[in-house]
Amino acid sequence: MEAEINDVRASILEVKEAIQSIFADQMSSTGEVPENLKVAESPTYEVGSQAIIEVEHMDMESMSGAEATIVGTFDTTAYTVTYYPTTGGEPVENHKWVIHEELENPSEAPLEPGTEVTLNADHMKGMDGATAVIESAVDTTVYMLNFTTTTGEEVENHKWVTESELAPVE
Repeated sequence: MEAEINDVRASILEVKEAIQSIFADQMSSTGEVPENLKVAESPTYEVGSQAIIEVEHMDMESMSGAEATIVGTFDTTAYTVTYYPTTGGEPVENHKWVIHEELENPSEAPLEPGTEVTLNADHMKGMDGATAVIESAVDTTVYMLNFTTTTGEEVENHKWVTESELAPVE
């Protein structure tokens, strides 16, 4: 009986590692940004500096506490959205973050909660071209990051983390 329990534990661990690897792949991007996106004039964290990530996006527990390298800083309006993936399936609720420049033909920022928009973002599969509803908006500096998750997965050009979601490296 103990051997079977150990086999189940090993299988669970393999599944967990596979899921973490998939999340890390989904959190990476090419690093391309919209051409009308403005580079931040005086970000708290400069490009090339280090910061600690203090949040989890996409329920990825291994993101919080990771040390990141800042690879991009931009001043914009960031939105929390609920979107309906073009690949089908359930809506993705309260996704953080989509920026104003990643919306199709938006009116002036910030957009009000409840506004329906079309996403021109490819952070995740099924996002580009998806219909979304604005849940909240914040004018902020957003950061693109490279980091290694706390479980060892490499993430490159992660979009986006807001300034309030980062802490200095001590």
